[in-house]
Amino acid sequence: MQANVGDIYSVFSPQLQQYVACQVTHLQQPAHPKGKALAAILQLDWAGNRLPDKTEASRMQPLRCSYYFLKESLDQGYVPASVPPGHVLIANLPPLADNDVSTYKFGWDVGDSLALQRSWEKIDPVRRAQFKAASGTRHVIVGGQTLRENTTRVNDSLLQTLTDFSELDRLPCLMTLETAQGTAGLMAYIRQHPFINELHWQSDVVSAIDVAATRLSRLILNPQGVSRVRLNPDLALLSLTAVPLSDLQVEAHQEGRHLCLQCSQDLPSLQGLDRLGALSLTGVKAIDLAPVVARFPCLTALRIWGNPGVVSHMQSIAALPQLQMLTLSDIFGFSAADFPRPEQLPNLSSLWMTSVPSDVVSFIRTAYKQAAALGLDLSLSKARKPEWLAENLHNPFRDWDGRENISATHARKAALAYKNLRAATHNIESSMDVAALLTAAVTAYTEAFNLIDRRSKAIETVEREEIYRVLFDVLSPLVQKLGEQGASLVDQPRLYQLFDRLREF
Repeated sequence: MQANVGDIYSVFSPQLQQYVACQVTHLQQPAHPKGKALAAILQLDWAGNRLPDKTEASRMQPLRCSYYFLKESLDQGYVPASVPPGHVLIANLPPLADNDVSTYKFGWDVGDSLALQRSWEKIDPVRRAQFKAASGTRHVIVGGQTLRENTTRVNDSLLQTLTDFSELDRLPCLMTLETAQGTAGLMAYIRQHPFINELHWQSDVVSAIDVAATRLSRLILNPQGVSRVRLNPDLALLSLTAVPLSDLQVEAHQEGRHLCLQCSQDLPSLQGLDRLGALSLTGVKAIDLAPVVARFPCLTALRIWGNPGVVSHMQSIAALPQLQMLTLSDIFGFSAADFPRPEQLPNLSSLWMTSVPSDVVSFIRTAYKQAAALGLDLSLSKARKPEWLAENLHNPFRDWDGRENISATHARKAALAYKNLRAATHNIESSMDVAALLTAAVTAYTEAFNLIDRRSKAIETVEREEIYRVLFDVLSPLVQKLGEQGASLVDQPRLYQLFDRLREF
């Protein structure tokens, strides 16, 4: 079902445990035949314990957001116009806002901003006023360093200079802390701070992490050496940046029902989170979904990004009755016959696939056509044939194939440049003229991309960073390979300077 201007929809919010509402204020038709219509969704300032009726809908007003840096702002943005499952049409009334809309969002996310606003309003009014009054034109001294008063993020370069963490109170907008040397004292400070909502934590001295009394929404944790983690009820993301050394005990509100767990490459051994709501796996090379589904049967969202990766037992996701969102990227090893049919995933509201087997894409386009017409947010791109995987398994530029600004020819030339760089450096030994060989290899690599850019002007900031990262990833292992003299023989700073001097992009 497609939304219409004026429609007011209500849906149950897991965060608030209440029904919430939104209104469609604008429609934007697709710019090309294969495009999708978009609807501008305005979040409304309403929540109730049951679905509203038309009378209640007529009294609803736009939500005015004042949390953090917002100033009585509307939460309004374009989303796919297909109404997601679970959203109930209550009434059609004149739009409550007729302003131009320039914001685009991934999903309807009704209730998220209302939850943020309610959380903000629970904070001490004095602290909120200090937050709002902070200025980027005024400076304060913290740990002997001069910082803007409205600084939002600090890391160990400041934290390691402090003997009294209360100095951080001079930064009323502090929201993010990054530390690789966490202490019990720093954790105690975080617990009493109302605005710190993102924490990057690593510690050699704290084995039990307790953030239950914090207001964190994101915890990025290196779990090595950690035996137990106790989470706060409002935490939305727990990201593990390494594999735990042993079974990690995780205590979470409602056993993780409203939490997203993010892990790299594979699922680590964990105790707890038996009702985990969302799981994101990144950099996956190979994974068996059967034990994942058995371990987390209550998943509502599953996202898997391959490196590329091979998945087995794809059909097991049919045993996730509450699954609403499924994202697969650079994932192979399964066929159309392995993928569940729409009736096996009755609550699915979002299905995004990019760089997956071509037969799977063809099957889903046909099998899920009716579901898409009824509101499923369906996105399929970069259908891959078997020969593509064979050619690109170890190609770091494989993602270039399919980008709007890059032709298939230039994507192949980028892959060839990488292949030639690897070939030129793979057999280098310390007894050789390492400097001359690497100079020639880096020169040829850089010139290959100069040629691509001269013909296409396709290399932008993202591509430039990827080209540099690939060079770094090839040169760095050489330092260790060449032994004690590796650093001086490779002389990475010289080669990066050569790269910067030669590049035209």
